This record gives sequence, structure tokens and C-alpha cells, in this order.
Amino acid sequence: MTNARSGKPAGPYTAHTAPGVPTRVLAARVLAQVIGRGRSLKAELATALPTLDDSRDRALLEALCFAVLRRRAAYDAALAQWMPRPLSVREDELRALLLVGFAQLDALELPAHAALSATVDAARAMGRDRQAGMVNALLRRAQREGIPPLPPRDAFPLWMAEKIEQDWPDEAEAVFSASLQAAPLWLRVNRQHGSREAMLQQMEAAGIAAEASSIGADAIRLPVPVAVTALPGFAEGALSVQDLSAQQVADALAPRLGARVLDACAAPGGKSAHLLERDPTLHLLALDIDPRRLKRISETFARTGVGQNAKVLAGDATDPASWWDGQLFDTILLDAPCSATGIIRRQPDVLVHRRPTDIDALIALQARLLDACWTMLAPGGTLLYATCSILRDENQFQVEAFLQRTRGAGFLPLGEAYGHDSWAGRQRLPGEDGADGFFYARLLKKG
Repeated sequence: MTNARSGKPAGPYTAHTAPGVPTRVLAARVLAQVIGRGRSLKAELATALPTLDDSRDRALLEALCFAVLRRRAAYDAALAQWMPRPLSVREDELRALLLVGFAQLDALELPAHAALSATVDAARAMGRDRQAGMVNALLRRAQREGIPPLPPRDAFPLWMAEKIEQDWPDEAEAVFSASLQAAPLWLRVNRQHGSREAMLQQMEAAGIAAEASSIGADAIRLPVPVAVTALPGFAEGALSVQDLSAQQVADALAPRLGARVLDACAAPGGKSAHLLERDPTLHLLALDIDPRRLKRISETFARTGVGQNAKVLAGDATDPASWWDGQLFDTILLDAPCSATGIIRRQPDVLVHRRPTDIDALIALQARLLDACWTMLAPGGTLLYATCSILRDENQFQVEAFLQRTRGAGFLPLGEAYGHDSWAGRQRLPGEDGADGFFYARLLKKG
């Protein structure tokens, strides 16, 4: 996707290319990989962003990719309506570039002249001189007429939309709409570096608007996002980026001081770090099945200055015999792999990649994880089952099935601050309290 020597997007553009053209070329190529080849947006951006030197170009690249994936259904419908002959599957990069052009005029509302000029030049830079006129004509039509509107529901795969409507009939429209909006920037204050009140004062002194959450003890919301490098104390670990819903895991888990804790699916380590920021005396094991992700956990611990009593280990939580020493845990966090339907606003490629068969496989994996983790929990201990899904099959019904088949298992109710009552758990839906969709169930192993 990039030239190994220059670090620039591969293609015949030259040094005198107009500003903004390489960013649009790169956006088209990232999106072609995500939409056409099933690649992860996060993985593609991780490769693409470092090739852009200017932070403004990096921000634009992210904004373009997110806007296209959120509004793809509307943009695809416009292309189908305006093009007499559809592009072939081999024209995936050109098609992605057209979507990038639409996003500039529609979702991002960039100045039309600059958006059109840079996108047409991007077509030429990609070796599409013969199609540059078509790109110009389609974008000018979008400028004149606007993108034909589509209801938010149409952005979702039909099976997913119907499932959300079945599970949340009264809230479904709000879920569809919130999932297509940009997520706010939530920060977590590291208690080892000072209080939230002191951090808010530092924010004010730096001219950064910030608000304390009323339901997350360490949470700060920025109404206008800023680069993390501009945040006071971020480099020193005084702040971390973490959504309010994810921060509430520490509140719901609430291990006793010095407890032996297992984070069973820990990468990238934000929830483990939060627990350790609150209580450095915890004896915490951060486990993850993917050895490549352990580095992220260690980096998180190092930046936040925690982990002196923590251990990072590669292991499969469904197979304790392969790594566990047999010593029971007082508290277990199972932030289980899930459909990610509660965080589409942060991972819009879920709309592209998720399939109905994925849900069945995830439900089976979640059940195996619950059963295996339960064997490692001490009598009287608690296990917090959490997902970033909003589907009842992964959440309420998963917990119900576990409690029915597990002798000596009960649950401890959580309060309204965690969202809608969902029998043994609580469910927050996307956008509620400004936070991500998230499920929590606190399970008790009776002594």
C-alpha cells in the first residue's frame, strides 16, 4: 500500500502534487482494503497514519475513513443512482475515492472547491487520468444536489438492524442514529498522579474545555477533542484515553484491597491499568491469548506507572490447565470477545465485516470462557462479565444460560448508573450518557 523507501502512498504522484492529494489517495486505498478485502480499519490505519508527517493530514485521513464507513449506504445509493454503468469490482480503489469525495462534501462539509480539486488530482495520482472527468462530474453533482438522504437504519446490515429492533424495539432508532455519530473523547484520570479536580484545573489553565462525569469517578469528557499530545500530563501517564463505559468496569468490579485479580482477556491493558491505578497493591494477572498483544499491555503499564505487582502472560482463558498455577482468584474480569455492536461509532467497519454466523461462534466462545473462568474463582469471589455488544444473545441470555447451568452461581445487582435493567446485568446503549454501548453482569460464587 505504501512505498517502502519514501513511506508515501504507492502510485505515480510526484513531489509537486497539490497539498491534500496524498491523504485522499491513502484514504481511498485504506477503504478499498477495508470494504473490498475485509481488512480491519484499525490495522490499516495503524500502517497508513505514520506515513503522513502532518498531524492535520493524519486527522483528515481518520475523519475521511470514519465518515465513509458511517455513510457508506447513502454514498453507494448515490453512485447507483448517478452512474449509468456500475464500476467493476476491479475498480475498488476508484470507487473508494468517489466515496471519499462524497464524504468531504457531505459529512465533513469541507470547502467544495478544495475538496473537488484535491480528489480529482488524487484520481490522476492513482493513474486514473481517464476517469478524472467522471470523478469531477460526480462530485459536482453531489455538490449541487446533495447526497440523497437515507434513514440511519439503512447503514446497518439487514440482519443486524432486525436483531437490534427485536432486542430494543423502543430504543432501536436512537441506537441506529447514535452509532453513526462521532464519539466524544473520554479521558481517565490516573489517581496515582493526582485528583480529577486537580487535572480539571490543569485543563482549564491549558485552555482545554473539560467536563467531569457524574457517574464515572475518574472520567473527564472533552466537548471538543484535542490531540493527546496537547493534554497536560498525558505523556507522563496522568491521563489515558478510555470511554466512560469501559471505565465503569473498575467501579462494577471493585476488588478488595490487595486482592488476587485475573483480567482474562486483557489486551490492550486499559482496564487492568485502571484497576492498578486505584489500588497498586492488587496482585493482578493480565492474560491474553495473543502473545503479540502482550507488548501493548506492558506499554500501557509502563506509561501509567503501574504494574509493580502485576504479571503479563500469554494464555488461553478457555484452557486454564495450559497456564494456571491452581491458585484461586478473588476477582475475575471477563471482558469477553463480542460482536462490538455497542462501539460501531468507534469501529464503523463492524458494519462491513460482521456476519450472522459470527454471533453464533462468539456466543459459544463466551460460554466456554465463562465456564473456564468460573473454575478459577474462589468461593465468595466475584466475576464481572462484560461486553461491548448490545445484543441480548451475547449478554442477558448468555448470563441467564450460565446461571441456569452453574451450581452455586448467583449475581449481585448493579445500579442505574450502568444502564438499562437486563435481568442479572445492566445494558448501556450507544450514546447514552455520552458513552459506548456496554453490558455488565456481576456474578457471585457462593461460598
